Amino acid sequence: MTIEAWGMLATGVAALAAGLILARGRWRAASGAKRVLLLGPIFEAVALAMFAAEHFTAARELMGIVPLWLPLPLFWTWFVGVAWVAAAVSLIAWRQVRWSAMGTSLLMLIIVITVSLPGLSRHLHDRFSWILTVRETSFAGGAMVLAGSVWGSGETGRVLMRVGRWIVALVMVFYAIEHFLYPRFVPGVPLEKPLPGWVPGGWLLAYVVGASLLAAGIGLMVPRKAQVAAAGCGTVLLLLTAFFYVPMFFTQMQTPAGAVEGLNYIGDTMLFAATVLLAGRSAERRDCVGDRRAAEPILTKAKAHAL
Repeated sequence: MTIEAWGMLATGVAALAAGLILARGRWRAASGAKRVLLLGPIFEAVALAMFAAEHFTAARELMGIVPLWLPLPLFWTWFVGVAWVAAAVSLIAWRQVRWSAMGTSLLMLIIVITVSLPGLSRHLHDRFSWILTVRETSFAGGAMVLAGSVWGSGETGRVLMRVGRWIVALVMVFYAIEHFLYPRFVPGVPLEKPLPGWVPGGWLLAYVVGASLLAAGIGLMVPRKAQVAAAGCGTVLLLLTAFFYVPMFFTQMQTPAGAVEGLNYIGDTMLFAATVLLAGRSAERRDCVGDRRAAEPILTKAKAHAL
């Protein structure tokens, strides 16, 4: 494999290990669907770390994506890589998450406006151009929900969560329709790669994933069902990553281009799974501060009785 592939693989594994270890406390404190939703920030960080490594190791190839009117394309390629590293570290360490999530959402929207939409305008009849445009938009929506969930009290957080959740839900419904209309292509994010011949019942897999996306997309639009819907579909997409895209990577890792493509499909599907999980988050309660303040009078009384 090339340095690019090894870099993406190594950073992804390292980010996953660190994320799972540092999230143990939050995992023990959560229950039910909320435990599954905790995987959202972790796998978001893993995917961003993988793509950051790609920006550094294949910068001269990726800088061709930078709009022609923007000077210093190599600088902006590295800038995006640094941004993804910063976001990944923030999500793994669970520090300054409000700002890293909001920054990720804004950067994704900037990419949509400057790269995806101009490309879409030139290929309006190409369904894959639509798929790619709404993909980045959904990534922005998921990060928006995460930012809103940790924003604290106030209307800003609720608006971010509501807008971001609807963005992700609509993209999921759109992708579900794509799965039903074109079941011969790879599932999850329905890109233009045909299903490999070694996949048993490939069409059935596309229909199952499509049904999951449709049900969860509708569920996200119903506040009381959002957590369960996101946890269920997010789990399906993570299983799809582990048992479809990871084996696909091993079947084509013998060639440099095949290895990089396989890792990109892993990161892409993982990031979409994380986006779905993030869309189901609810506002975090600042219970630690409240509990400590509420406990102070009780502790004072206990000390008084002891004296």
